[in-house]
Amino acid sequence: ELMYILRGWTSDSDDSDKFEWDNDGEAEPSSAPAMRNFGSPGPSTLGSNDWINGEVPPTSLIERYVVMGFPKEMVMKSIKEIGHSDADALLELLLTYKALDDDDAVGNNHSTSGCILPVVEDDDDPDFENCDGDDDAGGRESSSDDSGYEDFMREMSERDEKINSLVNMGFSEDEANRAIIRCGADADICVLVDSVSASRVAEDCHSRNLSDHQVTDRCFNSFGGRKKARLMEESRKKRKRYGGGGQGNRPSLDGSDEESMPLPNPMVGFNLPGYSGSSVTRMLSKLDTGPPFFYYENVARAPKGEWAKISRNLFDIQPEFVDSLHLCAAARKRGYIHNLPIENRSPLLPLPPKTIFEAFPHYKKWWPSWDTRTHLNCLQTCVASAKLTDRIQRALVSSSNPPPKSVQKDVMDECKKWNLIWVGKNKVAPLEPHEMELLLGFPRDHTRGVGKTQRYKSLGNSFQVDTVAYHLSVLRRMFPNGVRVLSLFTGIGGGEVALHKLGIHMRVVISVEIGEASKKIFRSWWDQTQTGTLIEIDDVKSLTNDRVASFISQFGGFDLVIGGSPCNNLAGSNRHHRDGLEGKHSALFYDYVRILNFVKSTMAGRR
Repeated sequence: ELMYILRGWTSDSDDSDKFEWDNDGEAEPSSAPAMRNFGSPGPSTLGSNDWINGEVPPTSLIERYVVMGFPKEMVMKSIKEIGHSDADALLELLLTYKALDDDDAVGNNHSTSGCILPVVEDDDDPDFENCDGDDDAGGRESSSDDSGYEDFMREMSERDEKINSLVNMGFSEDEANRAIIRCGADADICVLVDSVSASRVAEDCHSRNLSDHQVTDRCFNSFGGRKKARLMEESRKKRKRYGGGGQGNRPSLDGSDEESMPLPNPMVGFNLPGYSGSSVTRMLSKLDTGPPFFYYENVARAPKGEWAKISRNLFDIQPEFVDSLHLCAAARKRGYIHNLPIENRSPLLPLPPKTIFEAFPHYKKWWPSWDTRTHLNCLQTCVASAKLTDRIQRALVSSSNPPPKSVQKDVMDECKKWNLIWVGKNKVAPLEPHEMELLLGFPRDHTRGVGKTQRYKSLGNSFQVDTVAYHLSVLRRMFPNGVRVLSLFTGIGGGEVALHKLGIHMRVVISVEIGEASKKIFRSWWDQTQTGTLIEIDDVKSLTNDRVASFISQFGGFDLVIGGSPCNNLAGSNRHHRDGLEGKHSALFYDYVRILNFVKSTMAGRR
């Protein structure tokens, strides 16, 4: 019965904002494969004549590959075909078989292995932002001396490095993620390259419009010939080009490389409170220093070359990449370019909770021991559906206690992807909006007053307040009488909330925001907390140079130009329109550049 419940976990095509499962009924018993029993003995009835050289493989060898996620029948078939003396060749054959098996599973909405394969859902909503976090949380249990937390960060960084390396080799991010899911996060980069190549061979077979039987025979029978030669040649070229290691050939950080600007590991920016690593010394030219100061933000894992373009358009200033996981209990990888000083920063006090249980201690009662997360993934603009959480509950109720490893893994995949928390026995649920507000550093009920869907959407697109406040803290001593702010793409006011929490008075804010729900949220907060002047503008396109000049004349200039242009065409989740800065929405970055340059030149002329 458990197997029928677990089958068919996939996404509903009719609900682009929620991850759902398209099979509400139960599968026919005849089509459900038997659940793997990891404790059962290996094959003992096969005659030696069925194996290569009459050599029966050890039971432990078969179980090792089964634990890796390959069906027992597939392992035995592969060993019969090529033996088990060459581990690399055996793994390659298994990966090819698995790629074929996965392709069949996509067509039939279930896997013949009985595993629950996570499905990455493409989202057509241009405002959907997964903030490159569909695979970067999870978490490992931390010990009291933080060694577990360091292990977690190292593992997550290594995973990101492997994804970046594969993307730099020319593979898509989706291919890289699937390879890591198949082979495990610990797999060597060469194994991941082979896995992607094997999957491409399988796709090539299917592209010939052969029947399933013909496809299987064609690919399996030719594995030792032309197909294998092509696979191995592609793998060798990739390995040779990138040195066979996880780092690949890394470009310089000076912004001159059009292909890539690699992300630092760990992603702690120039410095963070309590971080023991060496701080960065940054030199800016006199023309680049403020005032006016400027502060620009966007998703860290943008397409190749985009951060080099952003840097070049913002005076070739080096980006500061920070994952908010170092500051709070949720991941949020962002890049910041600014001309603020980086010395004498100070964090907001009290420090925010840094682990799940520090933030939400009441959930510890229901948290299973096999869920070792200490931090949450990136907070998205949408949440999991009730249908998905109900499926998880049914699967766990029908399982043993604790559930089998395969069930644990599949449940954890969904918990990590959707930031599900344990609210009862075998019961998971999405974060509530007020819990997301806490994690992002906003006051409770900051987004209350608009629909729940809009609350999630606006929070998913916002700043992480504690991170931004740490960077802006240097302004306190510079502007004891308050600041004049030009706020582009204001959203729900993450930058303004950070300034308020720092105790910096905002004398005037020119807010540019097109979203009605976000404007309503920000205006409500401003009216309750601020005494300065607020001027609202709907569209950045309507903020012409003449209007900017009139504001500079009226208020004497600006002390800070802050904002993060839309990430719609930069975020990793937008598979359909990930066109970078030339995309319809993310091209608004150039309006930020236009306005900033005009402010700088106009104010320089007034001195």
